[in-house]
Amino acid sequence: MSEQRTVAVLGASDNPERYAYKAIDRLAGKGFDVIPVNPTLKEVLGLRVLPTLGEIDTKLDTVSVYLSAQRSTALAGEIVASRPGRVIFNPGAENPVLATTLDEAGIPWMHACTLVLLATDRF
Repeated sequence: MSEQRTVAVLGASDNPERYAYKAIDRLAGKGFDVIPVNPTLKEVLGLRVLPTLGEIDTKLDTVSVYLSAQRSTALAGEIVASRPGRVIFNPGAENPVLATTLDEAGIPWMHACTLVLLATDRF
């Protein structure tokens, strides 16, 4: 496992059928500090949900994105301002516009599935 320890899940869900929910559960189960982010929720799996990345006052190693390109593009400034060590675009969350913005800001990103990376110890 890499040194990535604090992970924000952008687009957190309280629905056990959603991949964002499963990612929160598995990240926490593997010992990561997980910060769910969603402006409409208060808690997921006993974790306090923050409304925005701007509310996070700790260094983020990873932002795992579970939002459509339309929704994540609107959050580009917030994502860049959080200065994460990397951004993961999960399947369905690919966003070329945001990827270009991240490149310009010097923030590494990847198209990957957080759940697969965790299952294969490559997170």
